[in-house]
Amino acid sequence: MSGNNCTAVTEFILLGLTDDPTLRVVLFVIFLGVYAVTLVGNLSIITLIRNSSQLHTPMYLFLSHLAFVDIGYSSSVTPLMFVNFLADKTSISLGGCVAQMCSTATFGTAECFLLAVMAYDRYAAICSPLLYSTNMSARVCTLLLITSYLGGCMNAWIFTGCLLNRSFCGPNKINHFFCDYSPLLKLSYSEGNLAEILPAASAGSVIMITVLIILISYVYILFSVLKIRSTEGRSKAFSTCTSHLTAVILFYGTSTFIYVLPKSSYSTDENKVVSVFYTVMIPMLNPLIYSLRNNEVKRALMKLMRRLIFLSSNLVSDIY
Repeated sequence: MSGNNCTAVTEFILLGLTDDPTLRVVLFVIFLGVYAVTLVGNLSIITLIRNSSQLHTPMYLFLSHLAFVDIGYSSSVTPLMFVNFLADKTSISLGGCVAQMCSTATFGTAECFLLAVMAYDRYAAICSPLLYSTNMSARVCTLLLITSYLGGCMNAWIFTGCLLNRSFCGPNKINHFFCDYSPLLKLSYSEGNLAEILPAASAGSVIMITVLIILISYVYILFSVLKIRSTEGRSKAFSTCTSHLTAVILFYGTSTFIYVLPKSSYSTDENKVVSVFYTVMIPMLNPLIYSLRNNEVKRALMKLMRRLIFLSSNLVSDIY
């Protein structure tokens, strides 16, 4: 940095989604509601799975961890977005910016791995039902979860390490609502292209591996379901996959737009809109998708609600 004769940047200014004061207030109210639904929905999924014995299966174990990851993913971005809506100038330190980027990369990558793990779980349940308890034992499930979180951490460390090797001086305005890697890279200065190639290769590898696992799993599932003669049996088998497929399409569709398509094919404003969808909206939609389209979750929810109503009525009768 000294060789470039410029002052080191110690903080960044986030330009946010819009500079219109009225629109900021409207967006603040909307996203406050979205974040509240995200927290309540995902915490409800976790609580429901922990307290319902009929949901103590590998499928719902992975779903509870997906809910946890969604909370972390949304919470990494949304609170700072609220500050940007309410303040004329939103600044964040270099360390805070790197920490936010590392957090979003960790949870985002972990979600990729968890979606792949859930696809493998459906493959094991539908294609090899007699061996399901062996193939998806407690030890295997624990190993798959550890792999998912370690994969998220490793990908985030690659992004963070490449960014910390760069120098920041001169412009410090980030045209985004959170510290994403691409806008930070544009503001940095260093020799060589390793910071551009290595993270892209890492993220591309994660997406290719997880998508390949999902595709192979569902190809086998499709062939297995087509062998089922009864229409009722086919629909029952497919019903266990529709929620997961919906979540996969939403998440990978938006992620592909951001990380795979050429940067010249979309504008910065389009980047922001799509980023809002996959960092803020999808964590809210996932618990709704899995609760509204899953009969087992709905039955467990009704059973838990009846139990709570019964306990509440007993408590009231004891008081009076």
